[in-house]
Amino acid sequence: MAGRIEDYALIGDMQTAALVCRDGTVDWLCLPRFDSHAIFAGLLGTGEHGFWRIGPACAPGAEPPSAARRTYRGDSLILESEWDTGRGTVRVTDFMPPRDGAPQLIRIVEGVSGRVPMRSELRMRFSYGRVVPWVHKHEGRTVAVAGPDSVWFDTDVETYGKALTTYADFTVAPGDRIAFTISWEPSHKEPPPLPEPEQSLEATEDFWRDWVDHCTYHGPYREAVVRSLITLKALTYAPTGGIVAAPTTSLPEEVGGVRNWDYRYTWLRDAAITLSSLLRTGYREEARAWREWLLRAVAGDPENLQIMYGIAGERELGEAELDWLPGYENSTPVRVGNGAAHQLQLDVYGEVTEALHLAHMTGLARNDYASVLQLKLIRYLEDHWQEPDEGIWEVRGPRRHFVHSKVMAWVAVDRTIKLIESGDADGPLERWKQLRDDIHRDVCEKGYDKERNTFTQSYGSQELDASLLLIPQMGFLPPDDKRVIGTIEAIQRELSTSDGFILRYPTDGKDEGVDGLPGDEGAFLACSFWMADDLAMIGRVDEARKLFEKLLALRNDLGLLAEEWDPRLQRQVGNFPQAFSHVPLIDTALRLTASGAYGG
Repeated sequence: MAGRIEDYALIGDMQTAALVCRDGTVDWLCLPRFDSHAIFAGLLGTGEHGFWRIGPACAPGAEPPSAARRTYRGDSLILESEWDTGRGTVRVTDFMPPRDGAPQLIRIVEGVSGRVPMRSELRMRFSYGRVVPWVHKHEGRTVAVAGPDSVWFDTDVETYGKALTTYADFTVAPGDRIAFTISWEPSHKEPPPLPEPEQSLEATEDFWRDWVDHCTYHGPYREAVVRSLITLKALTYAPTGGIVAAPTTSLPEEVGGVRNWDYRYTWLRDAAITLSSLLRTGYREEARAWREWLLRAVAGDPENLQIMYGIAGERELGEAELDWLPGYENSTPVRVGNGAAHQLQLDVYGEVTEALHLAHMTGLARNDYASVLQLKLIRYLEDHWQEPDEGIWEVRGPRRHFVHSKVMAWVAVDRTIKLIESGDADGPLERWKQLRDDIHRDVCEKGYDKERNTFTQSYGSQELDASLLLIPQMGFLPPDDKRVIGTIEAIQRELSTSDGFILRYPTDGKDEGVDGLPGDEGAFLACSFWMADDLAMIGRVDEARKLFEKLLALRNDLGLLAEEWDPRLQRQVGNFPQAFSHVPLIDTALRLTASGAYGG
């Protein structure tokens, strides 16, 4: 059985990523891209669906021991795990070198003390665990082949096959360093070059050290911010600049439930807010690459803006269910693709425009087509902002007039007016100022409940929605407006868990709720960070700091966060690690640092 979500570490090469459990098992890896088929899918099934474990040898049928300690090597994505056994201590270093050729996952076993018997157990299953490859020797190397894929396994120790699994049994003493590498190559091509594990390790460490050196944040939460930035960098697809929401699919928002989605794509919303955090911390090259990705993805068809695209800008992300996988802790269905790609979500126009605005304000070199795109998006909104949509949370129920969507439409118009006023674009300034006023008035009249002194999820509804916390952060209303304060306090009362974290919106258990789905979900971590932001903005800075530090305590031992926190099970849930959790962590840290609201 797969480990708890927070038991996993992330390693990656900025084109794909692997998850490594505390016991030394790689349970998830898609090759060659984030959105490719998995060769290790044990995370969503059993060992029969593919895994690779390296750790101390244990008795047949016994539970593999978990590492006593694990950490990332400095500010990098190089994982070091150590086991203390009755015979000594051993370290395994796992990493994926930034790619220059074939993708590689390298694992180096190092003896620390004593003589420790070890085992490597490699079970490759292609196509998400469905296909058993043909495994054979080729010029002394082990290769697994199925259809278009080949995976090459290299090590200096002797290996053997048993029960469709490749094993290596060996012993390490102090100073021993034994490397294992898998490399992917299209099956019709020549074998990939022999790996050079030690040189690759040095180059990988140098890469991350150099990248982190560009970080401009040096406040009291630097450790958490840098780890989040590294995670966001790891979720960036280097060849195109696209940013995935998470490297996994179908990790459940409710263990045993049906809220299981594929997040290995580029949501415009998630990517735009990721861009904003990178810009605020000194990473302009990533911002430039994402802007170029956006222009390519949307090129020629801005009126049909999708909410998400493939990592190279693909538009078709058809959703399917993998019925041979039993799901993470029996959470089914397991889905690949995402049917929400063609939903109408008017808020993305605001997020994209805000990101382009921030890039412009921080001095990113001007791109004329970016300005043209921004104007085209506003012309579309001018005709469509009054329509109902599926909203930020991608409801699968009927469309509504979501307040957050209208607020973000206002943001799109407001930022474009600022672009025109700066002299960097031409447009009907007075007409769009009137449009901005019309949207603002419409939201305040139809999305606000005077009796309860709160904005509501949608026009005419009674439900609250944590996305309303973005109203002051987007500048729609000032933080000291009584309607803003009333909304913050209402969300605290009605959407707060016993731990003080924030739900996105009410769910109805077995019955279908506002999102068109049965079941419940955990506290949404991004919304909880938004609450900390809002509390700081309205002057409740001590309360904001305490909430923020409670949220930091939810991170796993490596500083990683999933999408949600289950207050009942006291564990992380949802796809992992989640960009939409790490971005607001960075933003809240910056806000609290600027306000001086930290202890010590």
